[in-house]
Amino acid sequence: MTVVGVVDDVKQMSMADKRRDSVYQPLAQINKPGWISHIAFVVRTASNPGALATAMRAAVREVDSNQPVQTVATMRELIAASTAEPRFQTRLLGAFAMLALLLAVVGIYGVLAYSVAQRTHEIGIRMALGAEAGDVLRMVLRRTLALAATGIAIGAAAALAATRVLAKFLFEVKPSDPATFVTVAALLAGVAVLASWVPARRAARVDPVEALRYE
Repeated sequence: MTVVGVVDDVKQMSMADKRRDSVYQPLAQINKPGWISHIAFVVRTASNPGALATAMRAAVREVDSNQPVQTVATMRELIAASTAEPRFQTRLLGAFAMLALLLAVVGIYGVLAYSVAQRTHEIGIRMALGAEAGDVLRMVLRRTLALAATGIAIGAAAALAATRVLAKFLFEVKPSDPATFVTVAALLAGVAVLASWVPARRAARVDPVEALRYE
């Protein structure tokens, strides 16, 4: 064979294709008995490419009426078919991630709300000794934020360790996206504050005598 040019690396079969080196040969050189050969034409259009399918089939028939045209598809359709499986995997993984986030939010709210409600007796004692409602709220929120920060730090470290598994599902996207980590951390911190602030505010409004009787 005679090399007549060099082309850039391509992804022939899919976006995740590992075989980057490709060789283009004239159809006549590979049209051997027993081989299934085909040729593809790529047409750039200024209008809707789907409307030109009939014209392209007619152009092929004018050159060779015995030449079948197997498939006519737009580049958008070809890319969509190539990425169908990873898109499904990503959506499925995203659905499970949203479900896990929802369960985490509900769990955090329930645990912290119960924890603060259990301290109603303590809050009553503090208020009976002169603590203001604002002092009680700040005390509860400081403790909650400390617990939330510890949990978020541990969770972020575990999430970063798990990004190696997610990397194979991504194409030209970094698995450790800072915006996602910051958004989820802020959401969990907000839920933790809300979960402690609501019952703490409710307990701070209770009469100290009633709070002291709380069990």
